[in-house]
Amino acid sequence: MATIEEALEIEHIERDIFRGASTKTQLPRTFGGQVAGQALVSAVRTVEPRYQVHSLHGYFLRPGNPVEPTVYLVDRIREGRSFCTRRVTGVQNGEAIFTMSASFHVGDDGPEHQDQMPSAPPPENLPDAKTTMSPERLWAMREWEHWDIRTVPQEQLSRRDGAAAQQQVWFRYRHPLPEDPLFHVCTLAYMSDMTLLGSSKVPHPDDPTQNASLDHAMWFFRPFRADDWLLYDQQSPWAGFGRALTGGRIWNRDGQLVAAVVQEGLIRNLRDPHGDSHPHGTN
Repeated sequence: MATIEEALEIEHIERDIFRGASTKTQLPRTFGGQVAGQALVSAVRTVEPRYQVHSLHGYFLRPGNPVEPTVYLVDRIREGRSFCTRRVTGVQNGEAIFTMSASFHVGDDGPEHQDQMPSAPPPENLPDAKTTMSPERLWAMREWEHWDIRTVPQEQLSRRDGAAAQQQVWFRYRHPLPEDPLFHVCTLAYMSDMTLLGSSKVPHPDDPTQNASLDHAMWFFRPFRADDWLLYDQQSPWAGFGRALTGGRIWNRDGQLVAAVVQEGLIRNLRDPHGDSHPHGTN
């Protein structure tokens, strides 16, 4: 399947207009992380290098067609001394499938603090998913064959009192990535949509559901490498009425908090495939 370089490939068509490549895929609709990653790359291309991404907020509006490219229209909302803001709309066939606001910041001095990294078994002590999946699941995960993803078994989690649903995932890109820090940020935006909604399924492993990302927000705190191990500590504090709220914090091996994610997703009981389907979401 596509490498991350191929998945994030962007063509500059006109000032503030970009086209994202369609890539080889087995998915019936465009992967939400690819849309978010390409939208972020488009926004990055319109700001000066001194600005760094510090947050994004996106909404998945319609399913994307994975065999068609997506055009990204960038609006330059704000140009400030310390902050600038971009709004990006992803379009297919004249209709918006995704919209995102991204904010960029020139770093300043200020007080620092962070939570302690949660305990988790090291990734080397966990099996590579490729060696443990059923043939059916392994076929499905071919879409992300370039990622090393290792889920912490539920019996090895350090559980929080009162938490409804928790999940921990170690991940890294299997191959060396470019040195550009912004490429790693866009790579993480791609990956952050990959397992997060699954945390809402932890208490309901046998319930057949239709799942899709509805909105997605990220905050980036410090530089990191997506080809080094990162711990995605996830939870789902609520699910109901066909939706679920999920959140995750991402740590490097040194215990530094590098990013945080919040996502609401569709998680409703699976319906008759010939019945009506929800129009939104891409994952």
